[in-house]
Amino acid sequence: MKNNILLLVVLVSNFLWSQDKKVEQFPIFPTCENKFNEELESCFYDEVQQKIYTNFKVPQNVTDNNFKGNFIVLFEVNQEGKFIMQYSDATYPELNEEIKRVFNEMEPIGPPTYAGNPTYSRYSIRISIPLQDPVQSKLAKEEATKKRASEFKVNKNELNEYDNIKYEKFSNPQFQSHLNIPFSHSNYAQFDAALNQVGSNNHTASKPYTYTEVNKYYNLEEANQKLMKTKTGWWGRKFWNENLVAIQGKDYWFTMNPILDLRVGKSSPSEASYTYQNTRGLQIQGGLGKQLNFTTSIYESQGRFADYYNQYAESIAPSGGNPAVIPGVGIAKRFKDDAYDFPLSEANLTYTPSDFINLQLGYGRNFIGDGYRSLLTSDGASPYPYFKINTTFWKIKYTNTYMWLKDIRPEVTVDGTYATKYMANHYLSWNASKRLNIGFFESVIWTNTNDRGFDFSFVNPIIFYRTVEFTSSSRTGNALLGLTAKYKWSNQVGLYGQFLIDEFSLADVREANQSWKNKFGYQIGAKYYNAFNVENLLLQMEYNHIRPYVYAHSSPITNYGHNNQSLGHQWGGNAREVVAIARYFKGRWFGDAKLTYGVRGLDFDTDENSFNYGGNIYKDYDDQRPFDTGVSIGQGNKTTIMIADLQAGYLVNPASNLKVFANLIFRNFDPSQNTATTFKQDTTWFSIGLRADLFNWYFDY
Repeated sequence: MKNNILLLVVLVSNFLWSQDKKVEQFPIFPTCENKFNEELESCFYDEVQQKIYTNFKVPQNVTDNNFKGNFIVLFEVNQEGKFIMQYSDATYPELNEEIKRVFNEMEPIGPPTYAGNPTYSRYSIRISIPLQDPVQSKLAKEEATKKRASEFKVNKNELNEYDNIKYEKFSNPQFQSHLNIPFSHSNYAQFDAALNQVGSNNHTASKPYTYTEVNKYYNLEEANQKLMKTKTGWWGRKFWNENLVAIQGKDYWFTMNPILDLRVGKSSPSEASYTYQNTRGLQIQGGLGKQLNFTTSIYESQGRFADYYNQYAESIAPSGGNPAVIPGVGIAKRFKDDAYDFPLSEANLTYTPSDFINLQLGYGRNFIGDGYRSLLTSDGASPYPYFKINTTFWKIKYTNTYMWLKDIRPEVTVDGTYATKYMANHYLSWNASKRLNIGFFESVIWTNTNDRGFDFSFVNPIIFYRTVEFTSSSRTGNALLGLTAKYKWSNQVGLYGQFLIDEFSLADVREANQSWKNKFGYQIGAKYYNAFNVENLLLQMEYNHIRPYVYAHSSPITNYGHNNQSLGHQWGGNAREVVAIARYFKGRWFGDAKLTYGVRGLDFDTDENSFNYGGNIYKDYDDQRPFDTGVSIGQGNKTTIMIADLQAGYLVNPASNLKVFANLIFRNFDPSQNTATTFKQDTTWFSIGLRADLFNWYFDY
């Protein structure tokens, strides 16, 4: 126990020390010069309060109504040190206008800094009506604190509660918990065959799974024990077998592990001499009783990737000056001259009040489907806040997910604030027989048009979304429907598929004229477990077909996207692909091979040809559409893509899923016409590294 605590202190100290070099500093008023850290923060807020107290004029109608209360103001200080008021929750519009005037008239000050360089940052402050002199308020608080301290009587009798805390031997309680198993295709392949046995009454499309769901069919603790190395020393056990910190008591437990993703490689051709990634982080998991579980992961990363990946990341850059969005991670700052700094955090709080209900509040990603890709909800986009309700009974699992998403394009960014949109999903999974599973999916996306906010019409978990959207808005929402199916041919062979309807015109289908209105996609796939009777060998083949303009909308803000990335298939619309995958593991050794061949119809985006051919989901499908009929996949700048991806490695520590690996990617990208942004590329990218495999990294763009 003492070793655990000592190691925790050292780990946290090193982590904080590593961050100190690039700490973010508050803006500096002239009166706050030569102050740092907490003193600078306190001085900054004191000065802002003083400016507001001096210049704010309480509107007459607020005074007449004898209003007393508080309101919160969110504001920004940009790279030039200028104040910009972004949001106020004041009940009187006059208060909002007055505080905006005060901030607009503030003189620029020294800007906030990050790693010594000017940046922009957001802050919030509470304002009280009637106004209070901040100097007098501060003196009053200090006086009250002194008075309480003088009145405090020291109790010399010590209690023994702290010394009597009982600890138990850590028994890996996470394997019996309702905690989510981190979703990566490689990890899930280990128990995929067990979950897909003929006659099982489970639901494998809604991911991630909880340990409890998997443990019914695959003994996770037994599999973990088989991987244990015989190590008696503390360092050996912690490095090869165990959590770095693991504490268990009566009805509670938690673990803590460092997160590493350290890789170096070479991409050819490339102007950079090498590629790399330097990720450090921390993961904490735990449980309080049998019903409440939690996990949080924090990552701090810098990196540079192969040229094609860097180009794609920069092609979806956000408004505001940051250079890129790292797919599946989030907005990246510039690091040095040709690399990126991209932090990431994920969290999940799970409450399971009964065998039938599981509630999750999280910040992360979700996935619906049995394939490598998902046309309905994929995990290829950046994390987002969500609330999920899983209801399981009889032969049914019903999943409701409510999500808060962002549109970060310049067209919808106001005063440096990205636009917010909302998504609500229903997914009903039904085991129609011991072999056949059928799923029904519907989703609606809407935005804050007319101050609509989060529309509670969609909170009802059994409502029909299309009906509500039709009665709630006029072209401000986007509804999609989907169907999934899975058939267990045997314990070794399983078939699966998806069908997505974005919009559909029955009349045009009858005319067989390939209308643009027929926005649909489908997926067909098969898995072969323990292939050719080789234990733990999984073979998979999948075909995905997405017609032009799928995921797009007449109002781009309500498209099927988040942070400039598709929430469905990562390629967006106007694409088809075949994916062949082989996965194998034996003990701690593993190997994956993946071959992707596809066709995409990209836009030319030139002065001579600026048509929207249906591949870019962030374009209005009613704007510059070249054809109404005869629309087919590959129209536009037809581009063939072939990606071969080989990976092999060794599981260093099963508790943290830390793996050492080598990875080789060969990519051929061949458009019919070269443009400034789309041109023929052949890339070979080799990497080696050490990584905690906690989520899917997709490099097949």
